[in-house]
Amino acid sequence: MRTEKEIDFLENHIPTLASSAVQKAYLDALSSGNSVIEAIDGEIFEIFPDGSRKFIKMILADIDVSNNKKIFIQ
Repeated sequence: MRTEKEIDFLENHIPTLASSAVQKAYLDALSSGNSVIEAIDGEIFEIFPDGSRKFIKMILADIDVSNNKKIFIQ
């Protein structure tokens, strides 16, 4: 059984572990010869293993939303 202190310590590292896992999956996909889709500055690109990019489409900019605020996009 883990102590509360140990659990807190491990929980504090979840964002770092998740970020590392996403980066590894991204690189694994490229290194296996597959392309990946990535959002960069409001645009969607297909990224190829050789580093080239193909523009797919524009997307809406990020919207900061505070608690209890509703945003309607048409």
